[in-house]
Amino acid sequence: MSRLKNLITEDAVHERRIEVRTYPAKDDRVVVEGWLRDERFCQNFHWSGKERQPGIVHHMCVRMLVGDWPLTILDAEAEMPGVPESLCLETKNSVEKIIGMKIVGGYSDEVRRRLGGVKGCTHLSHLIVVMGPAALHGFWAQAMRRPQPVPESVDKIPGLELLVNSCQLWAEDGPFLEMIKQELAQKKPQS
Repeated sequence: MSRLKNLITEDAVHERRIEVRTYPAKDDRVVVEGWLRDERFCQNFHWSGKERQPGIVHHMCVRMLVGDWPLTILDAEAEMPGVPESLCLETKNSVEKIIGMKIVGGYSDEVRRRLGGVKGCTHLSHLIVVMGPAALHGFWAQAMRRPQPVPESVDKIPGLELLVNSCQLWAEDGPFLEMIKQELAQKKPQS
C-alpha cells in the first residue's frame, strides 16, 4: 500500500509534461527536440488579485543538433509558442549559449552556469538539463542501428564512462559492469 498515493483525493491542479525525441541527421549526427508544457487545471488568482483561468502556462521547445565524440551540441534553437508574459520571449536566444557544450559529466551544472538565474529562462534551462541524457540515448539508438564490432575490453566501449557511477546499478563494482565484463570474456577468442 502506498502512503502518499492515498493522500490524492482530488483532481490534479497542475501538470508539467516534458517530451524528448531524437531524429537522425546527416554525418552521424542527430537532432534532439524537447518540449516542455505546463498546464493549470483550475482557476486561481495572480498575486495582483486578478483571476486566472485554467490553461497552458508554458509551452516551449528546444532543438539541439548533436554529434561528434564526446557528444557535443553543435547548434541550438528555441521556440516559445506559449508563455505567460510576452517579455518571456526575450530569453529565447539564451539557448545559443550551450552551442559547443559537451554532454559529459558535469553537464547539468554547466547548463545552469551558462543559463541559470538572470542569464536565461529557468524553464528552458530545465528542459535542456533533461535533454542531455536523452540526447545520449538517442545518439546511441541511432548509432546502434548498424552492427558494431564487439569491443576488446570494457575500456573500449564508447560512452561507457558516462554511465559508470551514474546510478546504483552502474557503480564501478555494480551488477551492470560485471555483466558486461562477463559477456566480453565469453566472446574473447580462446588462445
